[in-house]
Amino acid sequence: MRNTIINLLFLLPLFMLTACGQSNNKKTTNQKPIAMENVISKPENPYYSNTDTTKLNVSDAEWKKVLSPDLYAVARKADTERAFTGKMWNSETKGTYYCATCGLKLFKSDQKFVSSCGWPSFFEQDNKNSIVFKDDNSYGMKRTEALCGRCDSHLGHLFDDGPAPTGKRYCMNAVSLDFVPEGAVAKATDMKGNTETIVLGGGCYWCVEAVYENLVGVEKVVSGFAGGTVENPSYEEVCTGRTGAAEVVEITYDKSKTNLDEIFQVFFTVHDPTTLNRQGADVGTQYRSAIFYKNDEQKKAAESIIAELNEKKVYGSKVVTTLESLKVFYKAKDYHQNYYENNKNQPYCQMVIQPKIEKFEKVFKDRLKKK
Repeated sequence: MRNTIINLLFLLPLFMLTACGQSNNKKTTNQKPIAMENVISKPENPYYSNTDTTKLNVSDAEWKKVLSPDLYAVARKADTERAFTGKMWNSETKGTYYCATCGLKLFKSDQKFVSSCGWPSFFEQDNKNSIVFKDDNSYGMKRTEALCGRCDSHLGHLFDDGPAPTGKRYCMNAVSLDFVPEGAVAKATDMKGNTETIVLGGGCYWCVEAVYENLVGVEKVVSGFAGGTVENPSYEEVCTGRTGAAEVVEITYDKSKTNLDEIFQVFFTVHDPTTLNRQGADVGTQYRSAIFYKNDEQKKAAESIIAELNEKKVYGSKVVTTLESLKVFYKAKDYHQNYYENNKNQPYCQMVIQPKIEKFEKVFKDRLKKK
């Protein structure tokens, strides 16, 4: 595969990406569904994980950016949803309950009972660290507040009127919980072993996203931002070039259908990795050529390919692609996702993105998804 990469790059003209500095605030419809990843996928919330139990220390201002208004009001401001309004209070479906704010596993369905109070009720928590407690003397009452053990978000209250064997009643707000049925958990667990993610920056993310969505084995492509010093930057902030963030795509791929070598083969074909902080008419650090690696395997593979490209002088100039450790990936707004698919009649898509897709389809004709 490595020789294939080098040989192809000797023969192929580079795809010169031009400006994507357009803003389209019109929200589009018919967005593609997001596939589950690690049981539950919430790209808009970079702190959400169903496997990471590390204690979080996130400001309320940051939570407000990534949580829905209803969840923020309950989780961060200790609001209470109206009784009997949530769908979980009388559900007996088998599965697992997670913190809707950070993804920590809180309860299993066999710890739940149907209570007449109108809120989801449990007699036992998943483990001793999943939920923590503090005194709540608000509204002239003495109660025990229940908080998520990872993010300290408000979940509800603990009472001593529950069933055996504990005699406890964990009275939870449904909006504070994510529920995944047993079958879905098994499916997501199976997927986890076969999928991997890589974050790449190659100029305008609309163009890069549109190309990778056609490659066999790619499960999902999300446009967003990585690097820099500003938490959850907006598109407009990144466009100033002052945040240090780059326009990137997060690619989720099935390792049984494609691999890192092929992902890099496409990457070093669809953009110019020799122009510093520039892709065609797009100028600035936000358009830099960059690989944001999340582990040593990705870093070493990238280092090896770049070294070989430079050694064999595949390009007229040295590859300047940066290798940066991935700290956080921030998803761009919904109207930036699947931009080409949702805006094919726009002049930018017809004049800039479409020709790149056509070139990609000619080069990788044996690796295209069937439509």
